[in-house]
Amino acid sequence: MQQSLGLDVETGNVDSKHDEDGRMKRTGTIVTASAHIITAIIGSGVLSLAWAIAQLGSVAGPIAMVAFAIITLYTSLLLVDCYRSPDGKRNYTYMDAVRTHLGGVKVKLCGLAQYATLIGISIGYTITTALSLAAIVRTNCCHKHGREDEDCRPSKQKFILMFGAVQVLLSQIPNFHQLSFLSLIAALMSFAYSSIGLVLSAVKIANGADGKTSTIGMPVGANNSGTDKMFNTFSALGNIALAFAFSSVLIEIQDTLKSSSKEKRVMKHASTIGITISGIFYLLCGTLGYVAFGNGAPGNILTDNHGFYDPYWLVTAANACVVIHLVGAYQVFTQPVFALAESWSRTRWPHSPLEYDVRVPLGGNLRLSVFRLVWRTAYVAFTTLVAMIFPFFNAILGLLGAMAFWPLAIFFPVEMYIVQAKISRLSFRWIWLQALSYFCLIVSVLAAVGSVRDLTKSVMNFKPFE
Repeated sequence: MQQSLGLDVETGNVDSKHDEDGRMKRTGTIVTASAHIITAIIGSGVLSLAWAIAQLGSVAGPIAMVAFAIITLYTSLLLVDCYRSPDGKRNYTYMDAVRTHLGGVKVKLCGLAQYATLIGISIGYTITTALSLAAIVRTNCCHKHGREDEDCRPSKQKFILMFGAVQVLLSQIPNFHQLSFLSLIAALMSFAYSSIGLVLSAVKIANGADGKTSTIGMPVGANNSGTDKMFNTFSALGNIALAFAFSSVLIEIQDTLKSSSKEKRVMKHASTIGITISGIFYLLCGTLGYVAFGNGAPGNILTDNHGFYDPYWLVTAANACVVIHLVGAYQVFTQPVFALAESWSRTRWPHSPLEYDVRVPLGGNLRLSVFRLVWRTAYVAFTTLVAMIFPFFNAILGLLGAMAFWPLAIFFPVEMYIVQAKISRLSFRWIWLQALSYFCLIVSVLAAVGSVRDLTKSVMNFKPFE
């Protein structure tokens, strides 16, 4: 019934430049959607999965990766079904989908979780990019002067400013629909640095890795108390669960696809492709990295002091790929934030003189928005400033991610699907969906506990602008 309604809407008043809802014609394909998804999922966090397995062990670690890949794929497919309302109308954002299917206070809770996460990710990516740029300088310096040279510890502040300057320019890309090329490049870069990490780990293993591995992970001992083991296990579970999450931008990605009767099927295939490819890379990077370094696996095998240094040119290339990837990923996660404010602006001032057409020679009309220029520049400046003041913000991001994982990736997709599919209360399917939701809630709480401990340790060593 829902599909037929959607088809009726799709065959409404459509011209060569606009879709049935009056918006510019969507041009997204399974390739561009898959690229957006891979860019959103695979971040530099893939390089820390060896550490996660080191905490969980060689058995529980890979099992956890496979389990959360399957869970994320399942709930993502449920969320794809919620892009269209029962009457066939589109939901342009995650909040719109929640408003249509659930309504009430849940819409505000969804907005709070989604946009707090998106803003947090943009700040976290700013810091992570600076770490990779600093690692490039440090690796080359150590190659020339040795690892113990004190001058081989560059400040991250100038790299944060450089990243911010680049994002000021890229933030003027109008919307998600025009990010395809940037996402494709970012996705290729994620494959590149993940592959380099794999190769370096494989070579280290082939040359005789001296790290000790265990089925239970990092054992309790003098340097790892029982309390440390417990909290690190919580953090590792959270890292793996959060590594697959991209629900905060799924609806927005789906809204870029071409209008057709196969629209929903295309998005489901794209989600399957994106999560499967990401999962394979995660599993390979995590397990090979763990075998290479053992229980002492570093937090990031490319930027950590105890990670890879040689061959220095290959490590440098990998970190350069991380930087390029995060440049694109930043835009993927900030476009929904930009769109929220600009949608409000158009509603508040529908005939604002701050937005008008400018004739470009040989290029047709360009829609110039002074509001967009000022607002997006101010947003990038804000994220850059916060990254400079709070160098430990990645610990805060871990807490935000842990708190948002359950509502965005699990709870809302499950609840919306129950309403849309009219699943009877206490039926087998209802019980299964609720059990899944409560299980992931427990994981989210445990991850938050681990993140609070990490944040506490970071605050104790807090030095602003360092």
